[in-house]
Amino acid sequence: VQLQASGGGLVQAGGSLRLSCGASGPVRSINAVAWYRQAPGKQRELVATITSGHSTHYTDSVKGRFTISRDNMKNTVYLQMSGLKPDDTGVYYCAAAPRSRGLTIRFEDYAYWGQGTQVTVSS
Repeated sequence: VQLQASGGGLVQAGGSLRLSCGASGPVRSINAVAWYRQAPGKQRELVATITSGHSTHYTDSVKGRFTISRDNMKNTVYLQMSGLKPDDTGVYYCAAAPRSRGLTIRFEDYAYWGQGTQVTVSS
């Protein structure tokens, strides 16, 4: 499975961005697709994840501001980010877990990774 992330950029605090993650290859072998982010000098952290059945999980810091969604016909997962803060700055990666994993928040379950897209929020 190949993942392609796009949509990052530079935005002022309070602004919005929408990230996209397109999947190709044997997409029926995957279920949960997640967005992770990594700020400079910090560990990669889970932002949100969604299953093919549209079950979702969000990390507490983005609840109410970010929305993850999925178009199974287009094999694409989106992350709509609103009310952006400087702390949201980082490289955002999309990742996919095998179908057997279900809704998972375990980093180890995500076997496929995209290349990352930079999000920079200025104050």
